[in-house]
Amino acid sequence: MKQLTFLELAKKVLEEEKRPLSGEEIWQTAQAKGYDVQVATKGKTPIATLGALLYVHMRDNPNSPFLKAGTRPRRFSLKSLFTDQQAEQLVAKQDSAPVKSSYKESALHPFLAHFAHLKLKVYTKTINHSKSTKKEFGEWVHPDMVGCYFPLEDWSREVIDFGTAIGVVSLRLYSFELKRSLNFGNLREAFFQAVSNSSWAHEGYLVAANISEDLDFRGEFQRLSTSFGIGVIELRVDDPNSSDILYPARSKDYLDWETLNKLSSMGNADFQDFLRRIQGDLVGKEVRKEMYDRVLSNEDLLASIVK
Repeated sequence: MKQLTFLELAKKVLEEEKRPLSGEEIWQTAQAKGYDVQVATKGKTPIATLGALLYVHMRDNPNSPFLKAGTRPRRFSLKSLFTDQQAEQLVAKQDSAPVKSSYKESALHPFLAHFAHLKLKVYTKTINHSKSTKKEFGEWVHPDMVGCYFPLEDWSREVIDFGTAIGVVSLRLYSFELKRSLNFGNLREAFFQAVSNSSWAHEGYLVAANISEDLDFRGEFQRLSTSFGIGVIELRVDDPNSSDILYPARSKDYLDWETLNKLSSMGNADFQDFLRRIQGDLVGKEVRKEMYDRVLSNEDLLASIVK
């Protein structure tokens, strides 16, 4: 069986489908046709890897066969499926399209809670920075949202009891920094804010709804993500269920206890309650879902946003 690279797989699927597809649609189509087994190295997030490779290839290769053919959701096509004039019109139309971001940053919190629960099995807690009683550590301390993955719903009671008895419970803590939009103008400040606020957690993410699709920007964004291990999540306010991880976070096997203690000592009631809530759920062997951020339905999310 001939081995395929991600780009060869994308080209094969797009040639056969003869229509623009998102990275997720390309991968799902490849799975349905059995092409995915021909990709030797897939990694944990093949959809994100596929999308990133397509962006870099279009940016670095003027003769790339690929073409961006949509933004909401982001779709790819082949230049060979369009005339030169049609391709130019596609690019011009996308570059001139206005970005809708009239909502407040806080409006994105329910979208992230929905995504984290749906895709990561993580329960989130919004952190109100104004509740911190001590400010001496500076403003880049608490993330906008924190989250926890519990093994309670995936493990049998016997395994949970055994893990608790020997002091090994495979929960994961997450840190999320949210922005309405990301572009060259705020990339570095936003990125290093996420780095600063997530050092304590197993995984840290920078999250935004409007992320520039400029190829040079995406290349720099991916470089920073790879270098510092911060993941990137793109929220789709027009289609919440299509929100996705653009670049995966580098997962750590340990927690930074010193930083956790510093965050708790600042007296932020939300963060302290988050830690107490996790302990209570582990002791009770049941996640009290109502104590975390409410997870809205796709329909309720669409109704909540101001477009």
